[in-house]
Amino acid sequence: MTTDSFRSRRARTMGLTAGAAAIAVFVSACGGTGGASATSSKNFGYLSVTENTTVKSNLTTLSKGACKTENDAQPLKVETVPQSSLDQKLQLLAGQDALPVQFAAGNAPALTQKLAQSGQVADLEKQLQDLGVYDQLEPAAVSTIKALYGGKVEVLPYEYNIEGIFYNKKIFTDNGLSVPGTWDELVAAAAKLEAKGIQPFSASGQQGWPITRLVSGYLYRSLGPDALEDVAEGKAELTDPEYVKAAQQVADLGKKGYFGKGVGSIDYDTSLNQFLTGKAGMLYMGSWALANIADEKQNTVGAENIGFMPFPAVTGGKGSIDQYPSNVGLGIALGEKTFDKNTGAWVSCIAKNYGSTALKDSGTISGFKVNTEVEDANEVTTQVRDTISASKQNVLWFEALFSTKATTVSQTNAAGLVSGGVSAEKFMQLVQDALDSQ
Repeated sequence: MTTDSFRSRRARTMGLTAGAAAIAVFVSACGGTGGASATSSKNFGYLSVTENTTVKSNLTTLSKGACKTENDAQPLKVETVPQSSLDQKLQLLAGQDALPVQFAAGNAPALTQKLAQSGQVADLEKQLQDLGVYDQLEPAAVSTIKALYGGKVEVLPYEYNIEGIFYNKKIFTDNGLSVPGTWDELVAAAAKLEAKGIQPFSASGQQGWPITRLVSGYLYRSLGPDALEDVAEGKAELTDPEYVKAAQQVADLGKKGYFGKGVGSIDYDTSLNQFLTGKAGMLYMGSWALANIADEKQNTVGAENIGFMPFPAVTGGKGSIDQYPSNVGLGIALGEKTFDKNTGAWVSCIAKNYGSTALKDSGTISGFKVNTEVEDANEVTTQVRDTISASKQNVLWFEALFSTKATTVSQTNAAGLVSGGVSAEKFMQLVQDALDSQ
């Protein structure tokens, strides 16, 4: 699957959901007088989500250091809302023609695309090229953004993440385990840990997506990188036997107790805590967790005892372990109507300095190039950075091409899949029905 073909298919897919149609009705009403936008550009307004503190912290650091001149001209002003309220907030502000200079993109790429179509989101490829800093974006991050946003650069990659399995190296060594290269070896390793009284996996059933990521991981390895694109285009259905098999493989992990007890009540922070305090051997997660791993207060097992492995191969499968699920976190869009000279200066400074600041201060990897030498916080950060640099092809995640409704159905039923409340067949049927209803 080439990036160009994925990009064009993605653009077609995004226009097919009822959710996108509803957004189109909404943005058609976004006229306004322009007064609010003119006022908002006096500050470098940044609307983010309460759950993400890393970007806010890094921007604050820049405002006091490398970008102090830009901040003096247009002061950074941060506002946050819970992520669950983000889309509603963006629609409200857009309807009032009052979007801030910078804002976290909607939870579904369709919202940002529709806002862009109504003239409310800056064309960042053009703006960055005009500013002479487009080359400060990592090509892999650009590829991922364009795959998500219909072939356009509509967000800045304050994060660039690949996903895989973090594992406790000490637990593996103490129990004579090697890094699994295949799914069968992964299951065997989990069985050995369970037999020793060690919980094999930590996962948030409350959030759901850490479980559905395992389903898509199996699908990409067994059917190849087009597995979920084929579903989005109607060439396959989630209820097809080979798709149900992937859900069944993950359900079997839960049936054997490999996620521990009460996975449905485990939230995101608790799942991280279980792994970082040595209560579980493995954690499927994105590289954004490097910030948590680098935090000695959170990580009591020690960063030196944590490794990273790709989702394992499925024997006889069409996928490859060097095809990593990737994303740009919660991308940040900029308002078209507030993108003035001062904003351009801020964006130029960010493009040149954010990558180094994020790596140095929070141990996180962004989609911006690192222009100053920064010593990695730990060995696993180096491992992930090297993996990103060597990655030749990226894939998305289970719900990336789904409608909002199907995404909700998938993630709210994920815990049931691994706790036995929902069969693999029923889980896939529920999600497919949600897709068909849009």
